[in-house]
Amino acid sequence: MFWPVMLVVTASDFISKKLAVTWLRPHATPKSVIEDWDWFRLTLVHNPGAAFGLHVGEHSRWIFMALTIVALFILGRLYLSTRPGDATRVVALALVCGGAVGNLIDRVRSPLGVVDFIDVGISEMTRWPTFNVADMAVSFGAFLLAWVLWEEDREAAAEAPAVATASVARESGEL
Repeated sequence: MFWPVMLVVTASDFISKKLAVTWLRPHATPKSVIEDWDWFRLTLVHNPGAAFGLHVGEHSRWIFMALTIVALFILGRLYLSTRPGDATRVVALALVCGGAVGNLIDRVRSPLGVVDFIDVGISEMTRWPTFNVADMAVSFGAFLLAWVLWEEDREAAAEAPAVATASVARESGEL
């Protein structure tokens, strides 16, 4: 299930960004999706930094490429350590990896940065930073992964006293 989800996220992100670059001209000009719905619009922007416009200078592109590759390596290790049948963890990892690959493709292809185009908010003063399909996948996948890992920790903590009791009983000859 990992590869199909990851590939769908990466392909959806790639295609939606291609369409945004083609149709949303001029740059940084909001387009209403539905008339009189200012809260949801499409606006083409390029983000040379990371989430929420985090920028670390002229080398941001290369720094964030390297960080993405490291993150993908770590996520790959998490995937390899996943128990068979743990579909939620697999989907979470696939979402994060697919989104990371989608944004990495942008960083490799263009010095302008990641293509963002989804623009939500109530007014010009209260808008969320513009984002894309990859960002949604990373955000949802990271939330889901955090929840899965938290549940795993809770299960391990619940099992620890039982294991310790059995170990003590075995050592004392009661088992």
